[in-house]
Amino acid sequence: MNTTELKPSVAPGVRLGPVSFVWRPWVVLVTLLLAAATFLVFCLSIGVGDFPIGLPQVIATIFGRGEQVDEFVIMDLRMPRALAGLVVGIALGVSGAITQSIARNPLASPDVLGITGGASAVAVSLVTVSGGTTAAIVDSVGLSAAALAGGLGTGLLVYFLAWRRGVDGFRLILIGISVSAVMEAITTWLLATADIRDVALAQAWLVGSLDNRGWDEVRVALWGTLVLLVVVCCVAFQFKPMHFGDEVAAGLGVRYSMVRAVLLLCAVLLAGVAVSAAGPVPFVALVAPQVAMRLTRYPTPPMVASGMVGALLLIGADLVARTALPISLPVGVVTAAIGGPFLVYLLVRANRR
Repeated sequence: MNTTELKPSVAPGVRLGPVSFVWRPWVVLVTLLLAAATFLVFCLSIGVGDFPIGLPQVIATIFGRGEQVDEFVIMDLRMPRALAGLVVGIALGVSGAITQSIARNPLASPDVLGITGGASAVAVSLVTVSGGTTAAIVDSVGLSAAALAGGLGTGLLVYFLAWRRGVDGFRLILIGISVSAVMEAITTWLLATADIRDVALAQAWLVGSLDNRGWDEVRVALWGTLVLLVVVCCVAFQFKPMHFGDEVAAGLGVRYSMVRAVLLLCAVLLAGVAVSAAGPVPFVALVAPQVAMRLTRYPTPPMVASGMVGALLLIGADLVARTALPISLPVGVVTAAIGGPFLVYLLVRANRR
């Protein structure tokens, strides 16, 4: 009896000097299409306003071939808001992809793990506790720096509380939910005891918005995100074997504890940078990795595609909030309306499994 040897289909590998990687055409194609869609929505968002500008004029101005009036409106007035949405969306998407990959749970995200809650609590405490000197303290210390420090501190607290000879994904999520509840309680207490004028300022920031963003906030978020993404790219290759378990990763020579700690630290900092630039925009970090994973047909959340989906979701939500609704709303309201049903879908699907 003749038998035929069945060989598993393996994606072709590519080697560039000392670096080798697996070539997955579908993942690359989807990622490029997501990048193109993000750029298109980015340009459409810039063109919308009291002084409408067509898409060709926006693209020409971005590449330095626009008219002087268009250049002033686009580069000085509208570009900071659109660029903040792009950077914040990428940061939240990559942060969510890292946390979901480490926890091996689709419900893991900076929102669930309490990172955004910690950033919000510290920022609100800066605004409310200062009393009548709010403006001076916010200008000297920086609301963005306070939010970043709060997110980092909360993320480290959750990680150390979840550490028991390693980090279990289920324990990490449970502790993150508990810490998030504590941070929300602290934020509510601060708002209840503060001056009404300070409460109005804090509430406007807590919703999550891209309104009135300037080049100062964009530069800090942009450079911080770029540095963190470089670190993630350098460590991501060692993270691949960890999807097969810590024992397999250790057998392949991967120092999985250090790799996991570095990536989780990068995820916390990316979420902190995003919150410091736009406030606690909800559900982007939860939805983006899951959508990217389904579009690319990849078994784990792909980081690059997740960043593209996060940027597309955030810029698109901001565009909808400004144009498709009877009144202009903060972008956090729209992302919450999208992310809430998606969270219910994930919970129902997990319960069926």
